[in-house]
This record gives sequence, C-alpha cells and structure tokens, in this order.
Amino acid sequence: MQSKYHSLIESLANTTIGYVVAILSQLAIFPMFGVHLALSDNLLIGAWFTVISIMRSYLLRRFFNKKTLIAYGFIRPGARVKNE
Repeated sequence: MQSKYHSLIESLANTTIGYVVAILSQLAIFPMFGVHLALSDNLLIGAWFTVISIMRSYLLRRFFNKKTLIAYGFIRPGARVKNE
C-alpha cells in the first residue's frame, strides 16, 4: 500500500514532467492557432494547470487506494482511513 506522502511525491514528480511538456507544447502549438502569448503568460497558464493536475492525481490515487483496502477487506465501506 502506498502512503499518502508517497502518493503526493509521485504526483509531484509526474506533474513536474507534465509541466515542462505542457510549456513546450504551448510554445509550439498556440501560435499554430493564432494564439500569441508572452512566455510569462504561458508559464502562468501552465502553473494553474499544474496545480489542478496535482490535486486531481492525488485525490484519484487516494480514492483508488481506499477502494483497494475495501476490496481486500482491510477496512469497511464508509470507514475513515487512518493517516499513514
């Protein structure tokens, strides 16, 4: 079972790589559609999506972790999981 801390670290690593890919993609793709933004605007847009991605990834991982605990009978449905 993965701890909450390790879930967060994995999400941060994954999202950091995603942020770099997103910025490079924005710089290449936006101009193809007539969207011309300053680098600072691209970085800010990427930052907002990064924050959203970290929250989404973390919450989904915790949801599926709890489902796994229920499926294997470690906790009852509706029970709270203690901090790990």
